[in-house]
Amino acid sequence: MNSQKTPPAPLKAQDLCFGLNRETDERSLTAFLQRFAEPPFLQTLIPRLEEEEITSLLDFLSRLMHKHCSEKEYHRLFLKD
Repeated sequence: MNSQKTPPAPLKAQDLCFGLNRETDERSLTAFLQRFAEPPFLQTLIPRLEEEEITSLLDFLSRLMHKHCSEKEYHRLFLKD
């Protein structure tokens, strides 16, 4: 049996809410990150980032992946090997 639970369905932008409970936080974070990763938003944001901000963001996200994902999960889910 797979011990990982399925992520909750994302919320609409107007329904993003943090701090109420874990389930709402997870749904809000899913929706937030999906919107963050939309190409038009990234094409606007990334050129405006300072080099230090790019490095800091990459370091932060890499640390989270390393902490919470096995190497196999990283390759399968993130790199799509």
